[in-house]
This record gives sequence, structure tokens and C-alpha cells, in this order.
Amino acid sequence: MTDFETLGLSKPLLRAIEEQGYTTPTPVQEQSIPPLLAGRDVLGVAQTGTGKTAAFALPVLQIMSRDPPKRNRKIRTLVLSPTRELAAQIDERFSAYSEHLDIRHKVIFGGVNQNPQVRALQNGLDVLVATPGRLLDLINQGHVDIGHVEFFVLDEADRMLDMGFINDIKKVLKLLPKKRQNLLFSATMPSSIANLAGSFLSNAVKVDITPKEVTVDRIEQKIMFLRKSDKRRLLVKIIKQERVARGIVFTRTKHGANRLVKQLDQSGISAAAIHGNKSQGARTKALAGFKNGNIPILVATDIASRGIDVEGVTHVFNYDLPNEPESYVHRIGRTARAGRTGIAYAFCDDSESGYLVGIQQLIGKEIPVDDSHEFHFIGAIPKPGQKAGKIKEPKGSKKKQPQRNNSHSGGGRSSGNRSSGGRNTSNQSRNSRPSGQSGSRNQRQRED
Repeated sequence: MTDFETLGLSKPLLRAIEEQGYTTPTPVQEQSIPPLLAGRDVLGVAQTGTGKTAAFALPVLQIMSRDPPKRNRKIRTLVLSPTRELAAQIDERFSAYSEHLDIRHKVIFGGVNQNPQVRALQNGLDVLVATPGRLLDLINQGHVDIGHVEFFVLDEADRMLDMGFINDIKKVLKLLPKKRQNLLFSATMPSSIANLAGSFLSNAVKVDITPKEVTVDRIEQKIMFLRKSDKRRLLVKIIKQERVARGIVFTRTKHGANRLVKQLDQSGISAAAIHGNKSQGARTKALAGFKNGNIPILVATDIASRGIDVEGVTHVFNYDLPNEPESYVHRIGRTARAGRTGIAYAFCDDSESGYLVGIQQLIGKEIPVDDSHEFHFIGAIPKPGQKAGKIKEPKGSKKKQPQRNNSHSGGGRSSGNRSSGGRNTSNQSRNSRPSGQSGSRNQRQRED
């Protein structure tokens, strides 16, 4: 069995790892750290919860620590992340791993006053973790110089593209020095990510950790068929019966998340919402309350399906099924972390059966059906031969008009809205912008 010492890590890093309670490297760490220490570019396919932050942070810190910091520190490592929460989490990990090193780090993102971020930049940094919008804003204002970057990390690359950040990424790449070490991590590897990787990775080592091995084995999954109008009552019943002390409920829209929090509160269940329309202060407060146990239920859009590493999440509820099967995998991955077990409930109404077909095709198995509840509705069960992604149109609904190219820009408006895929027309006017795209996308990116 491999341990961290055999990977060639330095004593200060091994000490920090031990203080964090790590004993054995995860597969992505075991396969990524040696080539990174050897100076190779790395293309990693691994979902959140596999330990990939340590996989890139540890070797980067080790190489940086070989050269004593200069008095006038320049940014040597740049990590791009799609969301504020994930960026903050990465920065926290850099803080923990560099505990015994002379390394300065900072996270910058939108939604908060930029002045403290600017002051930290002026004092000199070694590691900068950033969301694309705020990074480019501060670069344009002359506060950030990335011309000395030695290590460039693009984390959650597929999410970056989903959220419409491709043009910002290209702008950042043009400003980086040509001689640098590159690391790209993505939970999935569609052709768009492969093309992006090929545009800046050089002779990269590919590390592929199959997501199914992480999510399916330790998570008890259940699908429950019911009418949409019964979802709230079933959710309340499960939370109370199973005394859920730390659970995440995923909704398709921001409005739906806010409404559900109010409904849970009326049922005597403390909950908080987190999504793209919430201020950074509100998002931080909600996460803090969830982590310390004061708020047992976090209601979230897909902004929280990746990168929110909260220990002890026992339950995940897919209150609304996502129309992208990969989102289901990322959502349920919020439980069963760090070797623990967890349970994932999925509610499926008669408009979502096509989504369920796609999810089961992706994970390669049928999710066990729980029909023991009082709201069981056979009309929501997928029909034989039903195709993935096809949904049942409500009676009297108008045929959806062709719109846009929102597939890549939708998440840029809000990562929670991305899952609606344009199908939830009742919320479309409320939660989306016109598809002229460059202007609306830039507006959303500045929020992050």
C-alpha cells in the first residue's frame, strides 16, 4: 500500500498531511503527484470528493518551496475555479497544506468588496485562487499580474465551460507566460474539454478516475415516483422520520429553492438556500450554519453540486431530477465522502421520467424503487422504451420555441439554473436572460 512519503513529498508537507488526518493517498493523488513533481502537465478526470485538490496543491507547494520567496513576491501559481464556494475551499486547502511553509495565498471572487483582495495582492502573493470574472476585472484594473505564473491549474473544467467561461479562460491563457506547468481537472471528458486541454497542455499525463466507482458503491440510492404536488410532503416526512441532521436538497431553479425553504420552515424544519442570486454574505452564512450544525437542511441549485466539501452529510435529496445525468452523479457525491456511507433519495414526477432514463443509462444500473410511501404514483414511472431526456408535456402547455445556445452560457448566469436546460418554461422568464450571450454572460461572470 502506497503512503504519502513514498510519493516523494517533503517533510513539511508530510507533517501538514498528518495533521489533516491523511494516511493513504487516494487514486487521483497517487497517480497525479509523481508526474507533477517531475514537471509534467497533467490532465485529470476525477469528480469532487476524490482528493484532487491535494493532488495538485501538494506537488505545486513542494516545487515552489524549493526556491526561497523573494522580497517582492510574484504570483507563481494561479488556480481558476468556477464558483466562489469551490474557490474558497481550494484556498482553505492551500492554507492547511502550507502550514509549515513560507507561502502566501489568497482567494478572490466577485460578490464582495474588492478592496481587501486588492490589498492582499499589493502585499505580494505566491498562490492566487480565483473565479474568472473577478480575476479579469482586477487584471483590467491593473491589480493583478499573472506574467510570472509557473503553475496554472484549471479546476472543474467541464463546469467552467457549462457556465460560459470559455472566452474568459482563453483571455487568461493569453496573459500567462508560455513556459509554465499546466494542470487541468474535470469530472467528465466531453470533446469540448478534450479540445480545450489540447489547446494548452503539452504532452500531458492523463489520470482517469472513473466517477462511478466513487458514487455508486457507498451510496444507498432510492427513486420514489410521485406527483409533483406531493414532493414537499414526502420530503418533510422523510426528514422528520429519519431525523436528518445534515442533508442537502437539490432543486432545479433558484425560485424553487427559495420557495422550498419557506415551506420547510412552515413545517418546523430549519433550512437555508444557496444559489447564484444570493449575495456572497448570504451564501457564506448559509454554508457556515450548515457546517456547524445550526442549519440541518441546505436547499441548493447545482451551484453546490460540486466543490462543497462538508463532512457528515448523511442525506442528499434530488427534489427535482436534473436533466443532465452527470449532475445527478455530482449531487449525490455530496454524501458518502471520506469513506463514509450515505443515502440519496430521488423524487421523480411524471414530467421527469425521461431524465431518470438518462441517469440510469449513465450510472449503468437501475436505481432501486421505493414504493412504500403513501404518495407512490405509477404514472411517473418511465414507459418501456422511453428515451432519455424526453419529458411529458403538461396538458395545455405551449410548444417551446427554439432559443439560443444556452447550453454553455446558462450556468454562467447561475449554476443553479443550468439544470433546467430550458425545459422548465414556467421559470424561464424569471431565471434566464436573452441569448445575445456575450453581454449577459459577462454580467453574470462579474458576480462570481
